[in-house]
Amino acid sequence: MREHLGMSVPSAKETSYRPVIAIFVTALLIGLAVSWVANGTLVAARMPEYAVATAMVLLGLQKLQDVESFSTMFLNYDLLAQRYVPYSYVYPYAETLAGVLMLAGAMLWLAAPLALFIGTVGAVSVFKAVYVDKRELKCACVGGSSNVPLGFVSLTENIAMVLMGLWMPLKMLL
Repeated sequence: MREHLGMSVPSAKETSYRPVIAIFVTALLIGLAVSWVANGTLVAARMPEYAVATAMVLLGLQKLQDVESFSTMFLNYDLLAQRYVPYSYVYPYAETLAGVLMLAGAMLWLAAPLALFIGTVGAVSVFKAVYVDKRELKCACVGGSSNVPLGFVSLTENIAMVLMGLWMPLKMLL
């Protein structure tokens, strides 16, 4: 259609942050909606938790659409998956489970360490691949067929999981 109207048509191989931005914006909006329903206000103390947990679920769901493609792409940079390939198949389920449990505020004894573990391994792996080895790779963050470049966005996703993994147990102590 764009071509018919004389507009440029992006190449299928062109890198784009659009998929991950759409997921993060949607997660933020869902976080605000959940906050409204649960607390009667858009901005509440748990709203960032709702948004990050929702992002984890949505990103996990993207990966679960084609676990085989995700695994293949993930093996290019994840340090644990390179040493233990089954981890690349477990990761999407672990991310989704941790997000759902955090969103529900349930079984945090499982959700928090799970998010902390996969987030830490992911952050170290992305940092090494992008900033130490200077590799230009595609991120498996929105599934195995994406053209999202590995870098700042992937690192941010992993750091958010680490922060949630640290925050949830701390919150219970406060």
